[in-house]
Amino acid sequence: MVRPFRFGVNMLTPAQGDEWRKRCRRAEELGYDVIHVPDHLGMMAPFPALVAAAEATERPRVGTFVLNAGLWNPTLLAREVATTDALTGGRLELGLGTGYVKEEHDLAGLEFPSAGKRVDHLVRTVEEVERLLADEEHVPPVPQRPRPPLLIGGNGDRVLRLAAERADIMAFTGGRTTGGRVTVLTAEELDDRVAAYRALEAEAGRETPAELNLLVQIVRIADDRRAAVRDVLPRLPNLTEEQALELPLLTAGTVRQIADQLREQRERYGFSYLTVLDPNMEAFGQVIEELRGS
Repeated sequence: MVRPFRFGVNMLTPAQGDEWRKRCRRAEELGYDVIHVPDHLGMMAPFPALVAAAEATERPRVGTFVLNAGLWNPTLLAREVATTDALTGGRLELGLGTGYVKEEHDLAGLEFPSAGKRVDHLVRTVEEVERLLADEEHVPPVPQRPRPPLLIGGNGDRVLRLAAERADIMAFTGGRTTGGRVTVLTAEELDDRVAAYRALEAEAGRETPAELNLLVQIVRIADDRRAAVRDVLPRLPNLTEEQALELPLLTAGTVRQIADQLREQRERYGFSYLTVLDPNMEAFGQVIEELRGS
């Protein structure tokens, strides 16, 4: 069965009280289903920002996209999750990932472990948060038992396995980090990652497949698709213009062309939950209107 589309906006840009609430209300007006907040030093702290977003709006869910598990103690995180879920009326989606920015760990005075150890910590964090959210003696009760919907973000095999076993939503980033550099996944490489995830889901014996999310990082509305992507080609080394146009994390063309592209990607990969970055919020709102009800 094809899932209907859901749309999220990841609010990267800091803002003060009234301006933050205004922007969140605008996201709701444009049709976004989820207001996301990332977890990076130098940006807004996720949980208070999400409480304010929920107070300013009525319909959208609110979510972390995604928390850097390495910056969090699981017990303290469970308290934040339970409190935020309670204060937002059960509208929280908990997004977790391993973290990938060494400089943020350095700034926080925290060790930046190997990739394998970061995944180990993510696994422990998921297990501990789930256990603690079921423990009303030490963590305030949450509106949704046993926990808010869990989104896990990443592309590596062990993260895919964790998501296949525990997550409600699997978020594919469309890129990988190698030697401190982030490189994009081609359409064919993403095919491989999604196929690997589906195999792990089958192995886990899930009755209900997870919802699949993709972070769409570039939105270009224009009559000429090729001209629209030429300014981003310098950021996509080793890719031809044709390969860039096939990238799932990049959308370009008229509103109808972009909507058709996203429908095709949902058919190919299963991506029904799409998140954009807030600089693209207004532009992508036109695409939401075109896709609503699809």
